[in-house]
Amino acid sequence: MTTQLSLFGDADAIDPAEVTEEVVRLGRTLPAAVHLGTSSWSFPGWTGLVFAPRNGKPASEQALARHGLPAYAAHPLLRTVSLDRTFYAPLTKGEFATYAAQVPDRFRFVVKAPAAFTDPVLRKPGSGEAARDNASFLDAAAAAATFVDPAVAGLGAKAGPLVFQFPPLGRRITADVPRITARIAAFMAVLRSRTPRSIILAVEIRDPELACAAFAAGLRDSGAAPCLAVHARMPPVVEQATAFGLDRADSPIPLVARWNLHAGHRYEEAKQAYFPFDRLVEEDVATREALASLAARAAARGRDVFITINNKAEGSAPCSVEKLAAAIAVVSTGDEA
Repeated sequence: MTTQLSLFGDADAIDPAEVTEEVVRLGRTLPAAVHLGTSSWSFPGWTGLVFAPRNGKPASEQALARHGLPAYAAHPLLRTVSLDRTFYAPLTKGEFATYAAQVPDRFRFVVKAPAAFTDPVLRKPGSGEAARDNASFLDAAAAAATFVDPAVAGLGAKAGPLVFQFPPLGRRITADVPRITARIAAFMAVLRSRTPRSIILAVEIRDPELACAAFAAGLRDSGAAPCLAVHARMPPVVEQATAFGLDRADSPIPLVARWNLHAGHRYEEAKQAYFPFDRLVEEDVATREALASLAARAAARGRDVFITINNKAEGSAPCSVEKLAAAIAVVSTGDEA
């Protein structure tokens, strides 16, 4: 018995799912500046949405992780993906280049910086509890050498925003907003001085007290952009956008947002409720409409837009992308139907 080759000519490859004409049309009408995508791509529950079955069954998580990216990037609406594994350990230039070779020219990667440079403490494996202070926290030279430089060199023109996600920093640090603002701004300024201007350096926070004008000014002075964090810990996206000046008509700042988690849920709770991530379970219309409005207006003013969505946002990230793309189309055309 001979093995039937995939459409991509590789027995290990994953084929893209067939999509509706409506999805194809949305992909054609979505502004070129708008890059929508998901957090990672290795979810068997997306079979039929993003991936075609293999031998009549969903491909395994491991197979999707290794071979699913080309099929993911073939989807008309998926123009970016968040590389989240880099939060836990850096990748080499070669590993980044391998990813870049699997996607079309229009595709861009959102890449999370290692927590080694954004978490003020080292954490115990398994529990996540703080163990001791982290000597690498805000070490710009190390961050540039082990993360920024390999990502930029390996991804080349397919590098999207490099996102420095700061976990909850704790009252010991956030009690002095001017000081932590100055420290993060100085860190980002060093990285900006070593990074091509075409590369977006973005900062995502999980402390609501930092979503303020002073922190926004610090980021602006350092050449970094805010990354809106749609998360239960943070204020609604509209409030964050206002605090960071992203809703202003004259704002030159690219729109970077990560729709992480449905309000009121913890990650594990949402994971259990939404698994296997094959449909929308709890729609968050308010967040969708806010992001659609911000995205359409930013794109109309020539600003780049990157929005990545987690399965824990509404139940199925690809379904959320489709709904968001449709909402952006409505705002962009003024069509209220």
